[in-house]
Amino acid sequence: MRQLTLENIALACGGKLYLPKDYKEDGKEAEGIYIDSRLVGKGDIFIATKGERVDGHSFIDAVFEKGALGVICQDMPENPKGPCIQVEDSFKALTAIATYYRECLGDKIKIIGITGSVGKTSTKEFIATVLEEKYSVLKTQGNYNNEIGVPLTILRIRDEHQIAVVEMGINHFGEMSRLTHVVKPNLVVMTNIGDCHLENLGDRDGVLKAKSEIFECLDKDGQVFINKDDDKLKALDTVNGKKTISYGIWNKEADYRADEIEADSLEGSKAKILYDNKAIPVCVHIPGEHMLLKAVVATAIGKYFNLSDEEIAAGIDRCRPTAGRNNIIKENGYTIIDDCYNANPTSVGAAVKMLSGASTRKVAILGDMYELGDDNDKLHFDTGKNVKDSGIDLIICIGEYSKNTYEGAEGMERFHFDTVDEFIEKAKSDSIIRTGDAILVKASHAMHFDKIVEWLKEGK
Repeated sequence: MRQLTLENIALACGGKLYLPKDYKEDGKEAEGIYIDSRLVGKGDIFIATKGERVDGHSFIDAVFEKGALGVICQDMPENPKGPCIQVEDSFKALTAIATYYRECLGDKIKIIGITGSVGKTSTKEFIATVLEEKYSVLKTQGNYNNEIGVPLTILRIRDEHQIAVVEMGINHFGEMSRLTHVVKPNLVVMTNIGDCHLENLGDRDGVLKAKSEIFECLDKDGQVFINKDDDKLKALDTVNGKKTISYGIWNKEADYRADEIEADSLEGSKAKILYDNKAIPVCVHIPGEHMLLKAVVATAIGKYFNLSDEEIAAGIDRCRPTAGRNNIIKENGYTIIDDCYNANPTSVGAAVKMLSGASTRKVAILGDMYELGDDNDKLHFDTGKNVKDSGIDLIICIGEYSKNTYEGAEGMERFHFDTVDEFIEKAKSDSIIRTGDAILVKASHAMHFDKIVEWLKEGK
């Protein structure tokens, strides 16, 4: 890793380097930096962090036995088997080292920062898959998008990478400011501004303000891409004096937009993506109109990096869903829409719209949505009303907050359960779910709706 010697790492994080007796510091650069001891190999640096359940300091001896170059720790071991850098806070050290490493990388890599209320991970996947048609691309693993995951992503960049696609998520003011100082993006993609994290950010204007902190460290020649279909973002014509590039589906003023859409709600869609009086025919194999929007922004990014129309179409064609995110599963006579990774009113609305296009009995299994602030009850109620108005046949609401969703769905077939286990036990002995149903499963991650998906897959 470029310039990441023990000495430079210690200087970057403000730590004190301790070398064992007779150890000769030869200026060797670290091969990798990890906080998970299981990933550490020969020549790597291990950052020992203190978690709620596990203290990484317990694994210091083990990583040295595996050939670690050194360890960063808050508490010095009595007889360290290799070089140690003692710091006050291991997590702050992680951030400081990633910030230093980003500076060392300089212009040798272009970094795309992706933020927004909904769709960051799927947008990242579309953009990365398209760019991989021409470039060596590193992307955020899973949704490692917070103040631990983002520095770890930056530290995964190697000399062979030409572009990095980095997902950046927040739920407090000031958090994005800290992330953008690490990432220093060359490009920024803003997906949308929705009703999420309102408990900390107040309202959608607060969400926009917090997300916009990403521009603080945008490269001076950096380019911003905004969703022109979003009512809060469409007015963002310039950033740092430079015109934004817009994308959308319905706003005809967008620089890149979809046209001639042929959508099968549970199979995907076909469309033409329009730009500069040109059109690229594309096939999107992930269901939902909102997924077509990801293909449009991936096209805009692809053209920015000089990909051909054919390369862009090929990249979009390769995109596939991942578990918990618009993943269609056909098992045991059910069509399951596994979208249980997370939820807020915006994403639930998009998923319900997709479900409404199913040709069979339509069932929405919805759970609590978190961090919605003072409007929590109303937003859950409105979600239930939207389900009723969308032509869904049955809604199953699970959780304390979802009592409001149940109330909002008055007038349609509906059930409420306090817990996932209570629902599964009832459904095992009842005909709530029927063979042939199209079933949407969606809630905030902490609701553990993946248990419902697994139960449906296994059968009653």
